[in-house]
Amino acid sequence: MNIKSEWLKKGFVDETIPAGVDLVEAVNKLKKEKNALLMAHYYQKNEIQDTADFVGDSLALAWEASQTNADIILLSGVLFMGETAKILSPEKKVLIPDFNAGCSLADSCPADAFEDFIKKHPGHIVVTYVNTTADVKALSDIVVTSTNAVKIINSIPKDKNIIFGPDRNLGNYLQSVSGREMVIWDGACHVHEKFSVEKIVDLKKEHPNAEVIAHPECKKPVLTISDFIGSTASLLKYTQTSASNEFIVATESGVLHQMQLASKGKTFIPAPPSDSTCGCNDCEFMRLNTLEKIYLTLKYEYPEVNVEEGVRVKAIKPIEKMFELSGDLLKK
Repeated sequence: MNIKSEWLKKGFVDETIPAGVDLVEAVNKLKKEKNALLMAHYYQKNEIQDTADFVGDSLALAWEASQTNADIILLSGVLFMGETAKILSPEKKVLIPDFNAGCSLADSCPADAFEDFIKKHPGHIVVTYVNTTADVKALSDIVVTSTNAVKIINSIPKDKNIIFGPDRNLGNYLQSVSGREMVIWDGACHVHEKFSVEKIVDLKKEHPNAEVIAHPECKKPVLTISDFIGSTASLLKYTQTSASNEFIVATESGVLHQMQLASKGKTFIPAPPSDSTCGCNDCEFMRLNTLEKIYLTLKYEYPEVNVEEGVRVKAIKPIEKMFELSGDLLKK
């Protein structure tokens, strides 16, 4: 969705923000006036993270959305995150800065095709990654994030068969660490798929003391050469507690900002993608969000995320099951 064209259709002024406006100050003023909470994912631009009231991974964002007293939730991330917030807080107005901010992983798993997939494997518990649409969540028994996936898979009785979707790399990783055989949907994150083992090995030669840390959405060869594997939040925590002073980081490069803030004396090197000469691997969907869009979205309270009530009622159940099974992970 093109926000500018949608604004024009709804009669909003096609506004150019005057030069010299302090966007951080303007956003903060609007947040206070409207009792709005600005939440940002770790993969957002630095200036957005610095302006947000709350920065976290998918689990933390979902939990915060379920707990906030704000009247408006502005989720600076991608569309499925906004849907998750609306599922959990239907009485609140949920906004995202740009409806074009989708997710390749969510797009790889259309609800109608996934429903057919489930029907071909009757009698299975359906576990889906949070990186899915509301419609796919509504077909699920349990939702997981990379933070709690291992714990939740291990909690499922061994006599129960499992369908896991949509990320094949995370699914294969979960099989390897849990020993559970699962029927896995064939989807992937375009960012984590791109990391190059060869380029990481070359970086390791340049930085022999650096630890390689990777998100479990990466391909198996990348995980095999990694010193630590974990969710975005787990990677951040690991860099704070590790004795190492150098890290090669195989996940979306936005999280390096929080790593640098938390461990100022340490060096963080983004792992490069295989198909580019660029030194980092950014999600173009995440990077669609800007402070300018956040300001205009708060000002006009648009675009707004809505989830059809019948879908929402079904989709909230597997998310609440995730919270129930996450236990102490919600406090970290």
